[in-house]
Amino acid sequence: MKKLISLLALGLTMAVGVAHAADEKAPTAQQGKMKTCNVEAKDKKGDERKAFMKECLSAKPAAPVTQQSKMKTCNVEAKDMKGDERKKFMSECLKK
Repeated sequence: MKKLISLLALGLTMAVGVAHAADEKAPTAQQGKMKTCNVEAKDKKGDERKAFMKECLSAKPAAPVTQQSKMKTCNVEAKDMKGDERKKFMSECLKK
């Protein structure tokens, strides 16, 4: 009888553990942002930390680099180049 109760208790414990593990979900984007900001703010305290966290959490993600913006940047860097030198530079720059 004691063995039966022990096995039932063990089975129930394992079932609850599995159900609890299934409830855990992947972190949301906001949770990931919070984790990153927390790591960056580890040496700050008080009002300084509060202000930093507010700024960090409200920051928008950087816009993805488009081909057009790459072209603009590379053109500015290659302004003094001509001919084959410019072609080679532009090719390498746009691959980055």
